[in-house]
Amino acid sequence: QVQLVESGGGLVQPGGSLRLSCAASGSSFSINAMGWYRQAPGKQRELVAGIESGGVTNYADSVKDRFTISKINAANTVYLQMSSLKPEDTAVYYCTAARLFGTVLNGRGYWGQGTQVTVSS
Repeated sequence: QVQLVESGGGLVQPGGSLRLSCAASGSSFSINAMGWYRQAPGKQRELVAGIESGGVTNYADSVKDRFTISKINAANTVYLQMSSLKPEDTAVYYCTAARLFGTVLNGRGYWGQGTQVTVSS
């Protein structure tokens, strides 16, 4: 089993920045890909960004050029640097991890508990 613990959520004004962190533990030696999803009230969970050990990334169109995902392989830790935040970015952000990048992109990996991000003035 893999445990994922997120941190870094909170309240930020429009145009501001926030950085989310997620650390994997347990059977984390099997992790080669990690990512972030988000779910806003009344909406389905959607992929925000994913990254695999070799550095290949995948971003949702809505966050390209504003969000950056990065990963420290040795620590099985993934970060999401969010800039130019908009009210529509408000959601619970979930960390995910899996052995395969495709599993992360398909939303079939392990999940964290989520961290709330609220963008409001």
